Amino acid sequence: MELPKNYLAAEVERKWRARWQELGIHRWDSGRGRNETFAVDSPPPTVSGSLHVGHVFSYTHQDLLVRQRRMAGMNIFYPMGWDDNGLPTERRVQNFFNVRCDPYLPYQPDIKPRSDHKGPPQVISRTNFIELCRELTQIDEKAFEELWQQLGLSIDWDQQYSTIDAHCRKTSQLSFLKLLARGHAYSVEAPTLWDVDFQTAVAQAEVEDRPVAGAFHHLQFGVEGGGAFVVATTRPELLPACVAVVAHPEDNRYRGLFGKRAITPLFRVPVPILPDERASIDKGTGILMVCTFGDATDVEWWRQFHLPLRQIIGKEGRLVPIQFGLSGWESLAPDAANAFYATLQGKDTTRARSAVVELLRDEGGGALPGLGAPLMEEPRRIE
Repeated sequence: MELPKNYLAAEVERKWRARWQELGIHRWDSGRGRNETFAVDSPPPTVSGSLHVGHVFSYTHQDLLVRQRRMAGMNIFYPMGWDDNGLPTERRVQNFFNVRCDPYLPYQPDIKPRSDHKGPPQVISRTNFIELCRELTQIDEKAFEELWQQLGLSIDWDQQYSTIDAHCRKTSQLSFLKLLARGHAYSVEAPTLWDVDFQTAVAQAEVEDRPVAGAFHHLQFGVEGGGAFVVATTRPELLPACVAVVAHPEDNRYRGLFGKRAITPLFRVPVPILPDERASIDKGTGILMVCTFGDATDVEWWRQFHLPLRQIIGKEGRLVPIQFGLSGWESLAPDAANAFYATLQGKDTTRARSAVVELLRDEGGGALPGLGAPLMEEPRRIE
C-alpha cells in the first residue's frame, strides 16, 4: 500500500464522517427504554454561519460525556437544534429579500420578492414573511451543519430541529398559553430594552455593545436655599426626565447636600440629592443625574428610592409631548419649562441632545441665580 506524500485532512474527515453516518454508530435507538437512554438537552446554537472557539470549547465538554456514556452501553439521544427564530432572523430576511412584514395583509401564494433590491422594501403578509424566514434559514442551517460536522461531534444528525419550525413554534405557543392560564404571564408597563425599528422589547442577549464617541456636558444645577454644583453628563437630552441626583456618600464635596433638593437647569424641577455607593467619585464631577431612563442603573435607583416616572422618550425613539406644571411634572417655572421643551418635542435623541446644548448656550436659557445656570463649558470629547 502506497501512502500519499501529504495527509489530506479534509478528504479523510469527509470519508470517516460518511462512514460513521452509514454505520449509524451515533444513532439513537427509539426502541430501547428510557432507563437505558442518556439524553442530552444541548442549547441550540444561533445560526450565524460561523463557528468560534467558544462553540468548540462548550460542545467538546458535552461530547466527552456522551462518548463515555455510549462506551458504557447506554442508548444516546443527542439531537442537534438550530436557533433561528427571533429578531436576528427577522432582520436578516428583511435585508436579504428587501421586504417588510405587515400582519394585516392577506397571504399571497407563490410570492416572489424582487431580486434587484432597488426601491423601497416590498410589504408582505405575516404568513409570506414566515415562509421567507424558513426558506433562508434552511440555507443557513445547511451551511452551519457542515461547519459543525467538521468538529467530529458524536451527534445523531438524523435528529435535527429548528426553533422556527412548526413543531417548535406550536410547542412554545402552548407553553405560553399554559403560563397565561396559571397567571404566570401577564402584561405590565415596565422599563425594558426597546427596539424602535421592530417596535418590540429585546433581550439583553440580543443587544450588542459598541463603543461610541461622546462628550461630557457640564451643567450647573442650583440648590434650594442657595449654592450650586456641576453635573458632567453625556446625555443632556434627558435633562427633562431628571428625577434625582446621586453622589457617593464618602464624597466630601457633596456630603453637605444630601437631604436637600437640587434645581435642574432650564426646566427648574426640584429633585432630591441622594447618597449611593454606586456613584463613582472619580467619574466626571462625581455627581450625576438619575433620569427615567438612561441606563439600567437609572432603573435600579428609580426603584430603590421610589422616584417618580418622567418618561420623555416614546416607542418611536422621539421625545413625546409632556406638560410641566401637572402632577408628576412639577416645576418652579412651568411656563418657561414648557417653552424650552417645545423646541425638543418630536426630535430623536441625537437632535434633542444638540437642541438642549444650544438652549444651555443661549443666555435666554439661563436660570435665576441659585436655581440652575447655563452650560458651564463647551462639551469635552470622550472616547
